[in-house]
Amino acid sequence: MTEPRLTFKEMCAKFDVTPRTLRYYEYIELLSPEREGRSRYYGGKELARMTLILRGRRFGFPLEDIRQWLLIYEHEGTEAQMRAWVELADRQLTELDEQRQQLDETMAELKSLRDETADSLG
Repeated sequence: MTEPRLTFKEMCAKFDVTPRTLRYYEYIELLSPEREGRSRYYGGKELARMTLILRGRRFGFPLEDIRQWLLIYEHEGTEAQMRAWVELADRQLTELDEQRQQLDETMAELKSLRDETADSLG
């Protein structure tokens, strides 16, 4: 059985990304579709990579970190990639925790100011 291949348009639709986003991911070498003339085709490897890219973006990872992490698999294999993932995840969890603390402080300050203003209105 042959592996599924998606066209450029199908890839955009499947992952709900713009053509510009998909072209940019190719430009920075996150994706490398097969080319036949002017057409691009995305196989199983590219679909898996796109899933990982979008998951990484959802977690707030910079694209360069995602690119480097994907390269580890190609050059060093699965175990090295998994070790790098744990390190990246730990770092990102720390960053997200700091952002949450800042957001909590900002929300508390805004609520306090809102309450003061509402009280002054009487």
